[in-house]
Amino acid sequence: MAAPLAFKPEPVDVQKELMQRVQTAPQDHAEALLAAWDLLEAAHQKGALDLAQGVIGGRDVIAGKLAEAANTPDGINVVRNLLALGRIVASLDPEMLYRVSRALDRNPPKVQEKPPSLLSLFRQFRAEDARRGLAYGLDLLAVVGAATREP
Repeated sequence: MAAPLAFKPEPVDVQKELMQRVQTAPQDHAEALLAAWDLLEAAHQKGALDLAQGVIGGRDVIAGKLAEAANTPDGINVVRNLLALGRIVASLDPEMLYRVSRALDRNPPKVQEKPPSLLSLFRQFRAEDARRGLAYGLDLLAVVGAATREP
């Protein structure tokens, strides 16, 4: 029968290893450390650190006030409405919204001092894009109208 090998692991000094990593970190990660210091300084200059410290220090008071507000009928309605709006926004096609926002950036709607004449409105109706937009708006109004019917 074989004799067991005598193996005794070296004791590991975790504190010593951590200190070695801390000592070599400035050399190994100099660029990242400088960027972190710049970010920390900018947060200090803008007051973000003071804000974070205030939020952390007052978390019990803030949580209590939020709980009080959420325990009212208005607070419950706010939460329900936010959930419903979240579902609506989640159902929208992000690519379509992106295209609409880019189109609005290129051609923002013009505010006119006088209302347009009926003839100028009919000219706008002749444009294919205007009719497509009107159809989309009418579909949206039909959905809203159907949702307001008595159950």
